[in-house]
Amino acid sequence: MRTLTKSGKTVEEAVLIGLQELEVKREDVEIEILNESSKGLFGIFGNKDARVIIKVVNDPEEKAREFLSKLLKNFKLEGEVIAKRKDEILYVNILGENSREMGVLIGKRGKTLDAVQYLLSLVVNSKRDKFLKVILDTEGYRAKRESVLKELARKMAEKAVKRGKSVRLDPMNPYERRIIHSALQQDGRVETYSVGDEPYRRIVIQVRA
Repeated sequence: MRTLTKSGKTVEEAVLIGLQELEVKREDVEIEILNESSKGLFGIFGNKDARVIIKVVNDPEEKAREFLSKLLKNFKLEGEVIAKRKDEILYVNILGENSREMGVLIGKRGKTLDAVQYLLSLVVNSKRDKFLKVILDTEGYRAKRESVLKELARKMAEKAVKRGKSVRLDPMNPYERRIIHSALQQDGRVETYSVGDEPYRRIVIQVRA
C-alpha cells in the first residue's frame, strides 16, 4: 500500500499535492489529518502548515497489474503489464516478449482479449462507487481491428448500395458495433441499426429510401 505524508497551507492543499504526486483520485485513498493549519502570533510568527497522511487503498493501476500478472503466469506467458489511468478510463497494455504467444491471449477476432478485459473490469471496479472504464490491448490489436472494421463497413455499404438491399454483418460485441456505426455515420446513402440479443447482436446496413 502506497503511503505519502504531505504538508500545505490548508488540508485541502496538502491533499491535492499528494493526489497529484501519487497520480490517483480522491476516491481511491484514505486521508488522515495529522494537524490542521494554524496562524501564529499576529498571524505572522509561528504559522503551522496542515499535514496529512494519504494512503492509497483502491489503486486501479495496481489492481490491473496484479490481476494480469497472475493471469499471464497461469497462461505460462511472458509479458509486462503497463497500466495508466486517464480521467475515467484505465488503459492497460500487455507488452509480450513473443507476438505468437500474445496471439493466444487475443484469440479469434479478439474474443479472448475481450473476455479478459471484462474480467479485468470487474476486478478494477470492485469496491468503487464510480465506474472506471477499462480498455485492454496487446500487440496493437485494438487499432488493427478498428482499421479492419472500418474497411469492412465501407465494403458492406458499397455492397448494399450496389444491390439495393440491406446487408447483415456477423455478430459483434458492442465495442465493434460502435466502430461500424461511427464509420458509416456520415455516409448519406445508408443507415445502420442493430438487431438481435447479445452475444449474437449484429448490425444491419440499410439503403436509405
